[in-house]
Amino acid sequence: MSLPSSVAPGPAGRRRGATGHRGVATGRPAAASGGTAAAARVDTVYRPGGAVDVRATLRPLQRGSGDPAFQVVGSDTWLALRTPAGAASVLVRRAGSDAIAVSAWGSGAAWAVTHAPDLLGRGDDWSELDVTTHAFLAEARHRQPGLRLLRTNTVVAMLVPAIMEQKVTSRQAWRAWRYLLRRFGEPAPGPVPVEMFVPPAPEQWARIPSWEWHKAGIEPGRSATVMRAVKVAPALERTLALGRGGEVVSQRLRSVPGIGQWTAAETAQRAHGDPDSPSVGDYHVPALVGWALTGGPVDDDGMLELLEPWRGHRERVVRLIGGSGFRKPAFGPRMTIQDHRWH
Repeated sequence: MSLPSSVAPGPAGRRRGATGHRGVATGRPAAASGGTAAAARVDTVYRPGGAVDVRATLRPLQRGSGDPAFQVVGSDTWLALRTPAGAASVLVRRAGSDAIAVSAWGSGAAWAVTHAPDLLGRGDDWSELDVTTHAFLAEARHRQPGLRLLRTNTVVAMLVPAIMEQKVTSRQAWRAWRYLLRRFGEPAPGPVPVEMFVPPAPEQWARIPSWEWHKAGIEPGRSATVMRAVKVAPALERTLALGRGGEVVSQRLRSVPGIGQWTAAETAQRAHGDPDSPSVGDYHVPALVGWALTGGPVDDDGMLELLEPWRGHRERVVRLIGGSGFRKPAFGPRMTIQDHRWH
């Protein structure tokens, strides 16, 4: 595994990682650059046994180009993650044609390395998805053989930004995300290439005062939903034991007042790796699916009707469309951006 000079390995003691990958625990702290003081590094090499497009697979974790928890530098993808074991900075990069190298720093490094294969699509089985009867989808699948659905194994970490994105434009939600992470997040450990921040833990989200949510542009309805969610964080995390999403997981997430079908789907897609949870209620997705599959816009019901032949794989189909490069016609009214910060 070749690493950039800024993260060149020090003396290391080998240990066996999770099934399907090997781990190397460094024996001395790595030098820090953009992150916090020196932090020990843990390495792994994941061999998926098939094509994996790292950038496309991890893209759902990015909240805009200026995301303090997600940065792409050349061929390297850097993540700042809140894990059950603590903060972690994670570097993901190709290591040859059949391997992916993952390095992690921080108190959550070992957890991040252990779960790196899930993050890169382990367990996401596309073998039963048959799109050969639809020319557009067949071509999209042919062009994206390495697309996988990720599974972060962290529910609240995926739920909080989804709540922030409720009923607002992406620009508004991402601005709020940047503000709150830089204000209340933890500086990412290790030699991150630029200043990055690990999102707050549930108890840290709960301590953010109301006026800071207001400064971020998050009105009381959404901030109250975050507060309700983090109070039951352990129960929400237990939904991971239910598998890769599904109706029971959605019901458990929606048991928190303020979390509806869209928010539950956006969370399960990332935290659980749910292959059948299209984002019903999204401002853009139904029209995108409609234009791609039929040449015209549809609403939520129309989208579900179009996706029905691929039940069990509906989110996979949506991801294929989204990653194909297809764009729906740009006409019609734009969503009005409302700024509540100075009201």
